[in-house]
Amino acid sequence: MTMTNQITSCNKEPQLTASADRPLRWGIIGCGAVTEVKSGPAYQQTAGFVLQAVMRRDAAKAEDYARRHQVPLWFSDADLLINHPDVDAVYIATPPDSHLFYALKVAAAGKICCVEKPMALNSAECAQMNAAFAKAGKPLFVAYYRRSLPRFLQVKAWLQQGAIGEVRHLHWSFNRPPNAADVAGQANWRTDPAKAGGGYFVDLASHGLDLFAFLLGDLIDVKGISLNQQGLYQAEDAVTACWRFAKATGVAATGSGYWNFAAFERTDKVEIIGSQGRIEFSVFAEAPLVLTTAAGRTETFIDNPAHIQLYHVANMARQLSLGEPHPSSGETAMRATRVMEQILQNSPY
Repeated sequence: MTMTNQITSCNKEPQLTASADRPLRWGIIGCGAVTEVKSGPAYQQTAGFVLQAVMRRDAAKAEDYARRHQVPLWFSDADLLINHPDVDAVYIATPPDSHLFYALKVAAAGKICCVEKPMALNSAECAQMNAAFAKAGKPLFVAYYRRSLPRFLQVKAWLQQGAIGEVRHLHWSFNRPPNAADVAGQANWRTDPAKAGGGYFVDLASHGLDLFAFLLGDLIDVKGISLNQQGLYQAEDAVTACWRFAKATGVAATGSGYWNFAAFERTDKVEIIGSQGRIEFSVFAEAPLVLTTAAGRTETFIDNPAHIQLYHVANMARQLSLGEPHPSSGETAMRATRVMEQILQNSPY
């Protein structure tokens, strides 16, 4: 077998072919850390969008964010932002326990919405949100931005091209050591099930589980085991799961995953095994995509944009201006939440 080792790079900015006559004016509820680099600037850099307003309960922090990012309006009251006549759409970037509360207000105001992931505390709340926006006749997007990133679109292209033949199995191993804040017992909403719907598994594994559904189809027959091995917080810190992918015709693939937040070292590896090859990649790490077949081994490195939600936000603009469906909707996000519920259904945490 001839072995090749090819490294390529791609860092193209998304381009819009059309934009609205008047820019869509966005407001952000919860202008915390995730909006500083990952998402906020994407709304400012996408053609047809402007970031018009931000809200944070701490008025001084809201004003500071607006000043640093040149945002015209700032509020410490979410209702004032949602109902402001100069705000057309709202991005909810708060912890999951308030997503339903704010989303229903946005729907009642008849405005477009994007909500951070995971979509809500549970699938019942997700269903309420979807029903509200269906009634309002407005789109609801969810920030599962990996569905829009070029590196994962390349994986999907390989699968659609049959590069590894029939898919047999997908496995994801994600492990990392406990962080210093958790060891010290510091408050953290991400490990508070009442605020996050679970622990780090819900916060982080949701990205991968949603991505796998995008790549290979819905996850069904889902089963899981969860434990709390460290006792550092109330939520699970070790999870094992298995499932199969729905497929209308042909042979359906199986899937499995293992996530541990009390491990010796950090690992993040996905392997998709096919009848004629294998694809390897990371969900979070800046690592190459690896395609191995009888013809050899190819490594492809595709850079993420500096503001990682840029393609996700640009795809919202495409749907709103060109009618091109966005890959991450309230319906697809609700399915990701349902999968996590099935994995954790027997969890005592």
